[in-house]
Amino acid sequence: MYCNICGDTETKVLDSRISDDWTTIKRRRECLKCGNRFNTFEKYEKLSLVIEKKFWKIEDYDEEKMFYSISKAFNKRNVSLKIVEEIKSNIEQKLSNKRKISSRELWEYILNELKKVDEVAYIRYVSVFFDFQKKQDYIDFINNIDVIN
Repeated sequence: MYCNICGDTETKVLDSRISDDWTTIKRRRECLKCGNRFNTFEKYEKLSLVIEKKFWKIEDYDEEKMFYSISKAFNKRNVSLKIVEEIKSNIEQKLSNKRKISSRELWEYILNELKKVDEVAYIRYVSVFFDFQKKQDYIDFINNIDVIN
């Protein structure tokens, strides 16, 4: 880290604070050469990932879109946004070493996490992916859950 007064690289960290949303760290630093004190901010790097969708369409990974789709599955269920954020973080941790993933593979990661937390949210998510149109689609899926797992 460079001092903004003298340009020296020797600094020490006096204090570190994590933001409320856990995405940024604010550090209070002091230059060892001139004594200047200044703040720096560190932000987590977003995933550099592309999603291969149907018909070979490529789309950049969008964490807000994934968060929204997961939270929508929990609509009117007694599940906090903190749990939704944990699910998203678990999935992103699994994706961190990948650069490209199919939408099907991402969908499977999401389903595995949903299944651990809430069966209704799990079935809702499946129903969107498979485009259930009638109640028999739900019945058939629920009757075959053990076969699928």
